Amino acid sequence: MDMQKNTPWNDELNKIRSILAQVPLDIEVKWGANVYTYKGQNVISYGGFKQHFALWFYKGVFLKDPYKVLITASDGVTKSLRQWRFTSADQLDERKILEYVYEAIEVEKSGLQLKPEKFQPLPIPTLLAEKFLGDKDFESSFKSLTRGKQKEYIVYLNEPKQETTKLTRLEKIIPMVKDGKGLNDKYK
Repeated sequence: MDMQKNTPWNDELNKIRSILAQVPLDIEVKWGANVYTYKGQNVISYGGFKQHFALWFYKGVFLKDPYKVLITASDGVTKSLRQWRFTSADQLDERKILEYVYEAIEVEKSGLQLKPEKFQPLPIPTLLAEKFLGDKDFESSFKSLTRGKQKEYIVYLNEPKQETTKLTRLEKIIPMVKDGKGLNDKYK
């Protein structure tokens, strides 16, 4: 079952699908798309977007990339995943694609993993530090949160450029922090 139906790239995605049908991987539907897996581990997927269609390799960071076609989707955010983008069916070279796919399978078989980055606590924003001075219960509640929840709140307070937005956000999070809740708990 393929969830990529209403896209301007139907013919191109069908060609990719026929190429991937040759490889010894299982197909699972995850996040609304076909994901090709090896022993339950994500190896490759594909999809169509507005300006391009793409293959992505979940552990692409480990691929040799002899043709220099792989890119990081979001510099500084994406760690392991690499994309191979196309804008035309003419760019689909079956031999090269299969070369990358078989290498990706070998990477998965080898068990290569990116090591998680060591947690780096973020500095407490001035606005938050000032609030701590006037509300010790709030400070105590904040410090009792996990480091991950603290980081979510710090990032949330640092995002806006306008001081009024920062103040509004601070007022919004005070009851959540005092209840021991994380910013994104309702989504987990």
